[in-house]
Amino acid sequence: MGVVAALWRYPVKSMAGERLTEAVLDERGLDGDRLYAVRDPDGKFGSGKNSDRFRRMPGLHTFAARYDHDVPVVTFPDGREIRGDDPRVHAELATSLTFPGVELAKEAGLPHHDEAPVHLVTTSSLAWLAERTPGVALDERRFRANVLLDTGPAPELAENAWVGERVRIGEVELEILREAFRCVMVGLPCDELPAAPGLLKTLGDTAGTTFGVQARVVRGGTLHVGDVQSVGCSAPHSP
Repeated sequence: MGVVAALWRYPVKSMAGERLTEAVLDERGLDGDRLYAVRDPDGKFGSGKNSDRFRRMPGLHTFAARYDHDVPVVTFPDGREIRGDDPRVHAELATSLTFPGVELAKEAGLPHHDEAPVHLVTTSSLAWLAERTPGVALDERRFRANVLLDTGPAPELAENAWVGERVRIGEVELEILREAFRCVMVGLPCDELPAAPGLLKTLGDTAGTTFGVQARVVRGGTLHVGDVQSVGCSAPHSP
């Protein structure tokens, strides 16, 4: 069994996010999560890596975002806040990131999520990793998880055993799709956490550069801090 210890939503992809006490989930994931991204003139979204959909934008992790109702509010590294419906936000992002022509864009045709709508990590896995990275400030924010599940003294990397299974947490049901592959962002400073340049290598040496799991929402609902994971995992069934 596990208990929801924290919920995180990231209004703008690759920026720091906001901690919630409850969140509504549907097939897209947490309501409003990664709904916005910094888009370059080629249509690629700002990220910590380069791919067909993403463009690496150094410094993007030093920004933060939260919602004012349904409008994202971006906090710049110098502490300024600019609302997403303020026409200045695009030019200010371009100047601060030194990426001409970028704009804050709402999700349309291409999804902003890297691999799946929901990312989950457990406290037992964080404890396992902390033993292998002494002196590193370590918590779920480094991994940009949506759900932190307190699993107590569970086996190391307990969530990896759930891949291919379905788990219920409160009224929400998730299908665990795969282990989550990590990139350089895990070692970058975030919020008040300092840089951890050796963290990605440690993950590569000990866990195949994966940590946490990716999931899809099978049955939506409202998830709360304190919700309990059902005992065990139910086998997938036909919809």
